[in-house]
Amino acid sequence: MLYGANVSAQVKTFAPTKFDAPFSESLQAVVVTTKDWSAAQGEAQIYERADNESNWKAVGKSFPVVVGKNGMAWSDGLNDLPTVTGRLLMKTEGDGKSPAGIFGLSSAFGTIEKNDRINLPYTKLEQWTECVDDVKSSQYNRLVNRTKIGNYDWKSSEKMLEIRPQYDLGVFVEHNPEKQSGAGSCIFLHIWSDAETGTAGCTAMARRNMETVFYWLDARKNPVLIQLPLEDYKKFQIAWKLPKLK
Repeated sequence: MLYGANVSAQVKTFAPTKFDAPFSESLQAVVVTTKDWSAAQGEAQIYERADNESNWKAVGKSFPVVVGKNGMAWSDGLNDLPTVTGRLLMKTEGDGKSPAGIFGLSSAFGTIEKNDRINLPYTKLEQWTECVDDVKSSQYNRLVNRTKIGNYDWKSSEKMLEIRPQYDLGVFVEHNPEKQSGAGSCIFLHIWSDAETGTAGCTAMARRNMETVFYWLDARKNPVLIQLPLEDYKKFQIAWKLPKLK
């Protein structure tokens, strides 16, 4: 887990902004597939469509990504969870797994200055910008400035500016938007350490590919991350009306 919220006026939270649009209204999708539920390496392709009646079209070439070091696990997203016999493997805090499903891409962050090429709500990282991963905190799964929080009640967080160059550019994935304690926090798209090393739960890629995704995403088009093992993607492709894989 290498990012709004109804909070009191004294609390300044940066991201994510609330993502309310259903997947049917999305016009941009970042699709990530892996070979199976335990794989840390995968492939990404971006897709777009002119309107919600049009077919999805691939944009550019696919590129490699890494996901959680322990693979993926299901998470509540914009999709219905599948009905199975037995218990679904659900994502939890600290499990080293990336969320599987469809998730809004609500806002961006980074070390660069805000500019006209950025089309998502944007937070420039500062010394005290943190993403809270303490399951007991009222700020769980929120990106905050610690100096502007009235109720500093966490013992664990990511000091965002210290995680460089991975967090030079990032996008907040709307995993666990209801901030359920222990369901996982601080899931992003960001720059990878390398092509082999899995993350603590994020989806990471080479800087050049992150730059492409970062500047391509547009809040007006309700962008989403669709992330599944390949076999499951094919299983749900028709029912969920997912992009046809290139």
